[in-house]
Amino acid sequence: MSEAAAPVLRWLSCLGRKGFHDMAYWEWGAPDAARTALCVHGLARNGRDFDALAAALVAAGYRVVCPDVVGRGESGRLSDPLDYGLPQYQSDLAALIARLDVEQVDWVGTSMGGLIALLTACLPGHPIRRLVLNDVGPFVPQAALERIAGYVGRDLVWPDLAAAEAAIRELYAPFGLTTDAQWRRFTEISVRARPVGGWGRNYDLGIAEPLAAGPLSDIDLWAQWDLLDLPVLVLRGERSDLLQPETAAQMARRGPQARVLEVAGCGHAPALMEASQIAPIVEWLRQGA
Repeated sequence: MSEAAAPVLRWLSCLGRKGFHDMAYWEWGAPDAARTALCVHGLARNGRDFDALAAALVAAGYRVVCPDVVGRGESGRLSDPLDYGLPQYQSDLAALIARLDVEQVDWVGTSMGGLIALLTACLPGHPIRRLVLNDVGPFVPQAALERIAGYVGRDLVWPDLAAAEAAIRELYAPFGLTTDAQWRRFTEISVRARPVGGWGRNYDLGIAEPLAAGPLSDIDLWAQWDLLDLPVLVLRGERSDLLQPETAAQMARRGPQARVLEVAGCGHAPALMEASQIAPIVEWLRQGA
């Protein structure tokens, strides 16, 4: 990535139950662009997941903002890990949209980022113009949550980036990355240097504590889905265990009657690094411009 094409890192102070915390966000493109895209990552990821998509959207005339949700990447950490959850994330992102000083955003949400969007878009007066859900929907089965809970929060340490990449390739195999360059870049944004040496996860391990606090069960947001009043595009990894085929089919039939695209060669969740995944998103968002 050239220096000229790199995003600007900014911070916003957000209010939580026990005080304020900093949320970092990566901003691409001109602040006065006609459209603003907000790209929100999954549970254990960060805003740099969207670098390739952001570059394509900027080329299409967008301003693009990719937050590190609190506890991830360059954002601050919460003093009480049990506060990590959708209500806090939704509040933080509402504050970010206010900071951006725009009437509407086009929201691209991967997994958790899509759930936050769904809970926002079902509210009266919401600021979302068009919504892209990347491998998530209003029903998330318990088994998928248990699988995710099994690896999020594990304190993994690697002696160097090569060892980290080997582990990341195995852990994130369902994301469908295809080249060595993609895997190296994905590794670089997935880990951070530890003060005592080696490399560890690029998030607060405490984000897993709410998952471990009680028995997990299905997430059912069909009532919220049926309230949506905006155009929705859904990407589904063909081998996804989180967005099941029957859920995607229902999303196309009820509520906003989403357009559903299946992404070959992926499980949960497509990494949005391939041109074949990026182009349909850019084209669909531009249709409503």
